[in-house]
Amino acid sequence: MHDTFQALVLNREENRLHAEVTEVKRDALPREEDGNVLVEVHYSALNYKDALGLTGAGAIINEFPFIPGCEFVGKVIESDHLDFKAGDEVIATGFGIGERHFGGFSQVAQVPGNWLVKLPKGMEMRDAIAIGTPGLTAMLSIDALESAGVRPGEEVLVTGATGGVGSFSIVLLHKLGYHVIASTGKTDSPYLYELGVDTVIDRHELEGPTRPLARQRFDAAIDSIGGNTLANILSQVRYEGAVAACGLVGGSDLPTTVYPFILRGVKLIGIDSVMQPIARRLKAWERLNELLDSNVLNHMIHEIPLHNVPRQAEAMMRGELSGRTVVRTHT
Repeated sequence: MHDTFQALVLNREENRLHAEVTEVKRDALPREEDGNVLVEVHYSALNYKDALGLTGAGAIINEFPFIPGCEFVGKVIESDHLDFKAGDEVIATGFGIGERHFGGFSQVAQVPGNWLVKLPKGMEMRDAIAIGTPGLTAMLSIDALESAGVRPGEEVLVTGATGGVGSFSIVLLHKLGYHVIASTGKTDSPYLYELGVDTVIDRHELEGPTRPLARQRFDAAIDSIGGNTLANILSQVRYEGAVAACGLVGGSDLPTTVYPFILRGVKLIGIDSVMQPIARRLKAWERLNELLDSNVLNHMIHEIPLHNVPRQAEAMMRGELSGRTVVRTHT
């Protein structure tokens, strides 16, 4: 490979953030103590966390210059890790990529091998990044609900429905035979019904003051909001239902009581896709490969070149985007 490559580099100048595509030298890439893998990145994706970092709306990135991008997919160029060799197609998600470790908005990336997963047989790289962290999180959430006894045919609420995790949760739940209720601020959008939603409710129904127990409405839920929304969900889940909580967009406070857990036997399951054991990650990716295909994924994504990332990050923070934004790192 060449000694330099193109990357989107974020700098802070006089307390103002500025991101542009520029040349980066290979020796600028971080190296860990052992097991490093050098990857030619084919695609990355713009996530909410990336948008927070690029716009400065959240304290995601604290060192500069920096290459953001919380996930990427590509081909191995060189490997010091026994599980990977040149030519392997791999995906990287979590582990501080794009936050504390240079990320995927780049033509080349270097990470420890235990941060990588080989793509399942037959999965295209573009499909893999279309799924990415949101799809993985959704699949882990559904696995957790099923382990808690939730079964096809039951009613599952999905919050943050037009976001990445929400969109994939809807598609997967629908495919598996669940009845899906979507909570969103975009109640007039046909997008959710096209994904497989049965019912749409306004998110404001779940954002108000919380009560210890309320009318039983849902068999289970996948929540990526947290805060009052999660508390309201817990009070409205039916007897021995379950909630998979995988986000805190609405805040980290949880103003609930022990009543849902004692009087109704509700199970609250925390989902963290970042530090999952490799066996669980591999199982989830195999299942995603079985349930999703290119036709479904193409409906959920839009693709942009690397230099458009800053503008799209601002649009994401304004709530103007739905679905998944795939970033093409090579022309």
